[in-house]
Amino acid sequence: MDYRAQIDKERLPRHIAIIMDGNGRWAKKQGLARMFGHKQGVETVHNITVAATELGIGYLTLYTFSTENWNRPKEEVDALMTLLVDTIAKETPTLMENNVRLQTIGDIDRLPEGTKQKFLGCIDRTSRNTGLTMVIALSYSARWEITRAMQEAVRLTQAGALRPEDVNEQFVSSLMTTRDMPDPDLLIRTSGEYRISNFLLWQLAYSELYFTDCLWPEFSTDEFYKAIIDYQKRERRFGKTSEQINIGK
Repeated sequence: MDYRAQIDKERLPRHIAIIMDGNGRWAKKQGLARMFGHKQGVETVHNITVAATELGIGYLTLYTFSTENWNRPKEEVDALMTLLVDTIAKETPTLMENNVRLQTIGDIDRLPEGTKQKFLGCIDRTSRNTGLTMVIALSYSARWEITRAMQEAVRLTQAGALRPEDVNEQFVSSLMTTRDMPDPDLLIRTSGEYRISNFLLWQLAYSELYFTDCLWPEFSTDEFYKAIIDYQKRERRFGKTSEQINIGK
């Protein structure tokens, strides 16, 4: 079945966020070490990025490494950092060829210095691209982000630059790492887990959620298209009634 042909190009989500889960479980099913799952997951990232680019999606945010992931065994963390550097080197020409701009959200100061510099170099090299913005959530958690925002609000208050009446939703959003992009319209989570795992807690307030049993290394472009098709079948009301939404249609 041609799932891509079923997508309404006039009703695409502007921003898709993905919790890429299941690399380790996929590797275990194959009788392989966990790192083989992460390597296969990189291939899925490549395929989904190309698919999103071809569709004309504006933003694709990928939950790559959480602040909690630093608690994994050191050997796995070190291997993941090496994989990240290797992937950046391999994929940067592809990002340039496809006009993809790379950005990041997260506490990247915790990265090994060499990994951090390679990553920042790729962000700089792609900064003038005008197509898909691919956002890598790296050393990220929503509680870290919200804590950081509150610290900034306190600093502004102490400096006399912030009054209680100045604080509204727009102000809070301006303190988030995603302030220069729209909130996700669609969140996809793979591997059959039904939680958002400390990811974009502020930004997902009105996102449509899509869960699939597919492990991330098995998540094909057809599965990606099916998630978008499912999204397009939903009525997004943002607190309004169906009648209000449909006035004038």
